Amino acid sequence: MPRITEELIRKKSEHNEMQIGSLEEISLHQEDIEKLEYLQNWCKDLKILLLHNNLISKIENLGKLKKLEYINFSQNNIEKVENLERCESLTKLDFTLNFIGELTSIESLKNNMHLKDLYLTGNPCTDFDGYRAYVVATLPQLETLDGEEVIVSERIVAQQNYGEIRADIVRQQNDYQAFRKKQRAKNQWKVDKWMEEKIVCCKKPSDPEQMSEYWNQKSEHCPETRVDIALRKRLSRERPGRDTWGNEKTLKAPVKLFSSDGRPLNVNQPKIPFKLEECFEENCYKLDVAVYKHLDSALISADVQPSYVTVEIKKKILQLVLMEEVDPEASFAKRSQTTGHLLVTMPWVKQIFKRTRRAELPSPQKNRENKENDAMETRREYLEVGETFDLMKMLKIDETKRKLKEQKTLIDDPEVPPLM
Repeated sequence: MPRITEELIRKKSEHNEMQIGSLEEISLHQEDIEKLEYLQNWCKDLKILLLHNNLISKIENLGKLKKLEYINFSQNNIEKVENLERCESLTKLDFTLNFIGELTSIESLKNNMHLKDLYLTGNPCTDFDGYRAYVVATLPQLETLDGEEVIVSERIVAQQNYGEIRADIVRQQNDYQAFRKKQRAKNQWKVDKWMEEKIVCCKKPSDPEQMSEYWNQKSEHCPETRVDIALRKRLSRERPGRDTWGNEKTLKAPVKLFSSDGRPLNVNQPKIPFKLEECFEENCYKLDVAVYKHLDSALISADVQPSYVTVEIKKKILQLVLMEEVDPEASFAKRSQTTGHLLVTMPWVKQIFKRTRRAELPSPQKNRENKENDAMETRREYLEVGETFDLMKMLKIDETKRKLKEQKTLIDDPEVPPLM
């Protein structure tokens, strides 16, 4: 199983520029660690220590961490709370989903006066009658237990009945210890068997049916089972051609970049948008690859060859064939600071001019038509103008009309009968 090494701690301290002496927070989760060692000597300024989802069975080698404020021991194999008395600054402890059955071991935390939060959810001791009352009365400095606030009245009642509660807890604890002894003897052989056959299992491929039967069968929830599962998963990972569960990996076909005769092929493995343009003004190709804006430039590489260009993005290849020969030494690439796109400029080896349409010679018939059209356009045209307006003549006409109106008189003819 993996151990805590200097290389592992430096790998986990990238946020502190790989400096482990001044490290204040470190996360060593999911590393299958079985034993705590070296931390108190290498990282004396630690304030936060995250050790969840490992195989730690005993708390040890943490006494020199005087500044330690928070430890996360969730999802480990711890069965007893111990060796934390000298961690004077502890304010929060998380033992969620462990195997703590010796509840009286929390009495070792009485001198940790700054301890405010304690989590024991998912441990066998939480099933004991009077569990909460016993913890509240034993640790008067606690403010929350399993995420629930400790009320003053609750603590007073628990302290009044502390003698009876403790006796009941000790009785239940002894019953659990007897059960745990039988369980340990029943399941320890699994771990011993795997440790003996470790080399054989690494070399000999396992039967898929046997592995499937193992993962589908029911097992007891105990520390030995967790260790057994971790060993099987680790051996499966180490075996070539197998995944975490021991099944054969389906290998993907390699990407074909060249044909059988050596010609480069167009490939877009990352399925990323791109734009390849011919720039005649600058005599070059310009390739614009729509790389993701927040992708680290260390994960991108470009390779320009005389007849093709290759861009590798997160180990996936974009390859384009070029119709004109380019100069690799004069080519360069840069990224946009606003969009993150990658722009590759590839100058051509030869000067290439843009093709233009040849001007057509005019035919004789078209010349004749053009001349006729020009003659029609240059012909003078006149406006149609009528007779000139004579003001004196109009005034005479109006005078004649007025005189005729004055001369008209009414003649009453008696022979004409009346109209009414």
